[in-house]
Amino acid sequence: MNKIEILSNWIKESHSIVFFGGAGVSTESGIPDFRSVDGLYNQQYDYPPETILSHTFFRKNTAEFYKFYRAKMLCPDVEPNITHKVLAKLEEKGKLTSVITQNIDGLHQKAGSKRVLELHGSTLRNYCEKCHKFFPLETILSSKDVPLCDECGGIIKPDVVLYEEGLDDSTLKNAIHDLSKADMLIIGGTSLTVYPAANLIYYYRGNKLVLINKTPTSADSNANLCINDGLGNVFSQLDIDSL
Repeated sequence: MNKIEILSNWIKESHSIVFFGGAGVSTESGIPDFRSVDGLYNQQYDYPPETILSHTFFRKNTAEFYKFYRAKMLCPDVEPNITHKVLAKLEEKGKLTSVITQNIDGLHQKAGSKRVLELHGSTLRNYCEKCHKFFPLETILSSKDVPLCDECGGIIKPDVVLYEEGLDDSTLKNAIHDLSKADMLIIGGTSLTVYPAANLIYYYRGNKLVLINKTPTSADSNANLCINDGLGNVFSQLDIDSL
């Protein structure tokens, strides 16, 4: 029995699957990741991306932050790929409990997933730091320099977790709950190097831990099934209707 057949059988047997995903889920939709050869961290800017995408930089250099953010972090025209669609279908069939994602692009919801726990927030949501009014992505795209609230004049901040900022408590609690109750965990498209998000997978206590990633990760030795391949290639081989 090959690895795809094992994966298919485990999905058939399971009823509370959790998917934990990273940048590799969305790269096949055309969204660049951070750490690969062509990723943002290997491109040349006046400041390192880690610095630009930090809380301190946002406070001190807000206009420069938004210049980078609009150019590199916003992808309004991208569409969900096969992985997003398969996960949405598994949820619809009552197999998948939730998607826990490190991505901020909203593609899981666009594909139809209902329970998506966004560890690092979403570029689709933005809020005024002064009066807390929320603004859509279009507000950021259409604004010049620093976007300001049309009601109170406060600075609008993306609802994303920047470096130096903590994760949302309620999102963390929901993720821990779902992982601890899961009968299968599929980890995909993540190098598991971003903390504290990467530590969450250890709340899973089952014996169907599947790890799908193009390159090895630190959790490979803990996996019950390890597939070194792209998610799209793996998920396209699943016969969803039979699962």
